[in-house]
Amino acid sequence: MLVGPTASGKSAAALALAGQFGGEIVSIDSALVYRDMNIGTAKPTAAERAEVPHHLIDLIAPTETYSVARFASDCRAAIDTVHARGHLPLLVGGTMMYANVLAHGMSDVPPTDPAVRAQVQARCAAEGIEALHAELARVDPVTAARLPPTDTQRIERALEVWLLTGTPLSSLQGQRRSVLGDLDLFIIRWLPQTRAWLHLRCEERLNTMFAQGFVAEVESLRRHYPLHADLPAMRCVGYRQVLDVLEQRAPREEMFDRALFATRQLAKRQLTWLRSFPGVEVACDAPDALAQAQALLASWLGHADKWVSA
Repeated sequence: MLVGPTASGKSAAALALAGQFGGEIVSIDSALVYRDMNIGTAKPTAAERAEVPHHLIDLIAPTETYSVARFASDCRAAIDTVHARGHLPLLVGGTMMYANVLAHGMSDVPPTDPAVRAQVQARCAAEGIEALHAELARVDPVTAARLPPTDTQRIERALEVWLLTGTPLSSLQGQRRSVLGDLDLFIIRWLPQTRAWLHLRCEERLNTMFAQGFVAEVESLRRHYPLHADLPAMRCVGYRQVLDVLEQRAPREEMFDRALFATRQLAKRQLTWLRSFPGVEVACDAPDALAQAQALLASWLGHADKWVSA
């Protein structure tokens, strides 16, 4: 698995690794599941996808939702498909939730039940969030202790889980099942040595996206889909900022700077998370970064001699 922050060159590295080792790329990027969102997600081009097979791309419309549970199921199915062809699955991306599920397993927390959620929300409106927090402290003191009484969304969700299962959310979160089973997972953390390098890469990539017609892409999405700002797809970096301008919630002259700020904030969150994530670190801003990744993967696969002589 190759994990790294946005704009760090993961995709190019993955293509090279796939070519070197007979691999197919399995995306662990939550933005790539949406159809018709190509420029702003830096989606692999048709030529790149023809060169190396890609999986978990273009699965749903921008108006649909894609859960972590579905990702886990789809990812395992894609891995099995790649293995059946005798190829190497290369899991590539920077979505933290997806990578965590692959590395640490998935809890059996049930999906949201609209009827139960509505019941909890109605109680919150009638009794107040303080009353719900007090009830949560009775049925799930561990979760209640870590949530402030003002965290309405998470308190409601924890009570919803209790009503659905009769089991505290904290207990379910502590019980994780492996997504990969007995499969080995080798992790490369693709991280820059300096944040300034990544900041520049973010700006360069965003400039390229706007030059390629990013605004026109969002305008086209608005014509073809009933978009609104609360859709998960419109929370993708860049799309929200462009949509805000097109729907006159923000001035056009601030569009690029707002999108750049959001991109850099995403990169910052990813870097913070990746510092404590398991795996072998490769400095992606080093001149020999790809060579390092190739050597590590070759060694793990047991083909170091073959790689050295290539």
